[in-house]
Amino acid sequence: MNQYLKKNKIRLLNLLFIAGCVAILVFLLKAPPESTTKLPQDENHLKFYSMGKKEAEKHCGACHGPEGQAPLPEGHPPKYRCLFCHKKYK
Repeated sequence: MNQYLKKNKIRLLNLLFIAGCVAILVFLLKAPPESTTKLPQDENHLKFYSMGKKEAEKHCGACHGPEGQAPLPEGHPPKYRCLFCHKKYK
């Protein structure tokens, strides 16, 4: 392969890489804003801020289970990963 074709191939690959990066950036910039409510900062939930996610999630069912004081709405996603969506305030 002569030098001219090799340089053109490298340029083409660089352009394809840049185009791919731009496409990914545009896709990420057009993503909808986060709409899930965060874990409340009230007296009921503050004790869970000091725990790790998995440890804190073990306690969610006590209040948010079917018989709890704040049951989840119909059609709510799986209940075992609460803090995956409902993030803590920093």
